[in-house]
Amino acid sequence: MLKTEISTSHSDTTGNTAPAIATLDAQSLTLPGTPISPSQATISKTPYIAPQAGSLTLEETAIAHQAWLYFQRNWNEQTGLINSVDGLTSVTMSDQAVAIAALISARELKFVSAYEFEVKIGKMLHTLASLALYKGELPNKVYNSQTLIPINYGQLEKREEIGWSAIDIGRLAIWLKILGTKYPQFQHQTEAVWRHWQVQRLTKDGQLYGTTVINGKEQYHQEGRLGYENYAAYGLKLWGLYVKEALNYQSHVAFVNLYGKGVPYDERNHENSGANNYVLSEPYILDGIETGFQTVPKAYADRILAAQEARYLTTKQLTALAADYVDLPPYFVYSCLFVNKEPWATITENHEKYHDLRFLSTKAAIGWHVLYNTAYTRQLFNFVQRNLHSNKGWYNGFYESLKQINQAVTANNNGLILESLLYKSVGQPLTIWAGVKSSRSAANKSA
Repeated sequence: MLKTEISTSHSDTTGNTAPAIATLDAQSLTLPGTPISPSQATISKTPYIAPQAGSLTLEETAIAHQAWLYFQRNWNEQTGLINSVDGLTSVTMSDQAVAIAALISARELKFVSAYEFEVKIGKMLHTLASLALYKGELPNKVYNSQTLIPINYGQLEKREEIGWSAIDIGRLAIWLKILGTKYPQFQHQTEAVWRHWQVQRLTKDGQLYGTTVINGKEQYHQEGRLGYENYAAYGLKLWGLYVKEALNYQSHVAFVNLYGKGVPYDERNHENSGANNYVLSEPYILDGIETGFQTVPKAYADRILAAQEARYLTTKQLTALAADYVDLPPYFVYSCLFVNKEPWATITENHEKYHDLRFLSTKAAIGWHVLYNTAYTRQLFNFVQRNLHSNKGWYNGFYESLKQINQAVTANNNGLILESLLYKSVGQPLTIWAGVKSSRSAANKSA
């Protein structure tokens, strides 16, 4: 069985039982937490560049090539879209952003020719500029990647409009800007995609807004919490939308001590706002790789990583947490440092708890290592590259308590690996490498 193939030395996984770790996790919580000093809790005018960025080792090139296998398998030739999950013909706008990132990475790392890159990107942009939209306004949350009909999650054949996600569209907005700026031959097409959308309702009073259809009725609601909210707002700002409130990384921030480290979190939780305030690795990794920590202070990311390392030092459980698909019901979970007043919780969007499905995330392990390159991130990196490759790309991770591989294989996992290694190869945050202008003025316009 797979779990017998995993190296389980003391330094790799855990020396403690799951119940013992659960007790330590519960005891690790202290509220209120240690805040970050005002002098550090600011965005640096100089974007961060990781140590040793600027070239890939042979080992890292092999990891990138392995990740590219996913996109070769899951390309839909007729539409140009790439499946969110291996072999499953559905796609979200967030995962299509990842697909653009993967194609750019493959082109720059010379895994594909200029001709193949241009054909695939051209087909993809043509499709994005002609998709049937939710109420004729904005991309539906999910589409069938072959037929292009709007669908609900997991229901590939039934046409259903379920609303849009401002977070997903914000992520795609960043990659459309990177693509059109770095490769001017596509600028007309990227702008055509943006013009196809009626973007006005993405924002209201400087905040991000999404829609959800419940019992046939549309719910229009503020979207995003600290981390993802700021990151997605940055993408919309690049296209000139007014997102001043969503960019404010101080307005709702509080701190919780986890294993002695003061971790930033959003005070708007499920109890007081109806939305979950997930604290995860991914938005901080994306911010570091794509902007050089220009959407939240790097000090926030420092604390997010430090708490996960502190957990490892106490429990001997390697920790790199993110949201992603899992290969067991309910098939998608958020493995959090903190959410809805609970430490180290793994939940669904409907805040159901699945703590036995907490997993070390492959994309988070590699992303943290590329950005920080510490002894701890090297342990994460080594565990992943030694244990989690498949002939489909990279598995999503390794379950802590089940002691087995999370065999889900996804675009988001493999795409974030590729863009992390592209960042390391070019030695610059990817928006800066591409020449994207910050559009700071957009944040200060009146609505």
